[in-house]
Amino acid sequence: MSAAAAAQAQRNRVPSWKPKLGVLGQYSDANLEFVKTEGFTSMQVQLNPDRLDDAAIATVKDKLQRAGIYASAAGCDGNHIDPDPAARDRVIQKTIKTLELCGKLGIPNIGCQSGTIKGQPLQQQVDEIVKVYTEKYFSVCEKNKVRILWEPYAGGPNIATGPVGWEALFKAFKDSPWVGLQLDPSHLVWQFMDPVQAAREFIDKIHDIHLKDTEILWNVVRRAGIQPVNNARWWRFRLPGQGSVDWKGLFSVLAEAGYSGAMNIENEDEFYYPNYSGADFTEQFKRGFRLAHEFLKTVVPPVAA
Repeated sequence: MSAAAAAQAQRNRVPSWKPKLGVLGQYSDANLEFVKTEGFTSMQVQLNPDRLDDAAIATVKDKLQRAGIYASAAGCDGNHIDPDPAARDRVIQKTIKTLELCGKLGIPNIGCQSGTIKGQPLQQQVDEIVKVYTEKYFSVCEKNKVRILWEPYAGGPNIATGPVGWEALFKAFKDSPWVGLQLDPSHLVWQFMDPVQAAREFIDKIHDIHLKDTEILWNVVRRAGIQPVNNARWWRFRLPGQGSVDWKGLFSVLAEAGYSGAMNIENEDEFYYPNYSGADFTEQFKRGFRLAHEFLKTVVPPVAA
């Protein structure tokens, strides 16, 4: 009986949670040194493919490997289904270059928005997104082993802003391995969605995470609502732990699933700006990353190498 009970207990154990913890920022030697010294193990790197030849790419890859930093994603914004053909083509070419750059660097994901054509029915937009991705991107994704991830940013060219859009897109893409989610709970909070429930529902689609919080300025909302006639700001991005995200609830979902991907702090907290001096983090910006790190140490296990 004791052996059977032990075996059952082993089967019921929650998977070991070993996420990678890091930051999002422009690549520079100084920034990489900060990330390493601070004890982080991952980074979403901001790189311009038009400014890097093969020699520079090889140097960046070597420095990341020597530092022991996992480059989890690169950013690539733009409207993939822009109704203006010239603008659409520019975004497509930029995205292809970024996918190829990630392939050379061994970066498994690009983070972006899905694309949108404002005013069209949702399904019509979904169909156009599927057409562009299938025709223009997926062969490049497969060749370079790079996924396209959607961040739920409602301020950009995006229908992947939450569960309704995600469900429509994933259904249309028929569970393609080349698309997924770059979860950012802060964007869901200011849209009054529940990031914990969203993560639970779409956990198998999450391949990268931005750690950023949103503070709702309730003193403004209670007087002016969420469409204030005086255009008063009623929410703002904050460091993790300084806003309304239920971090314990979110991390419980990730822990239960054994999520082992990267979680990168995205510092858009204006209390810790200016953010850059040239390409390097300012001391004030680093201070924000350090404060976020101290908070995260209380709710995240020691980082995985």
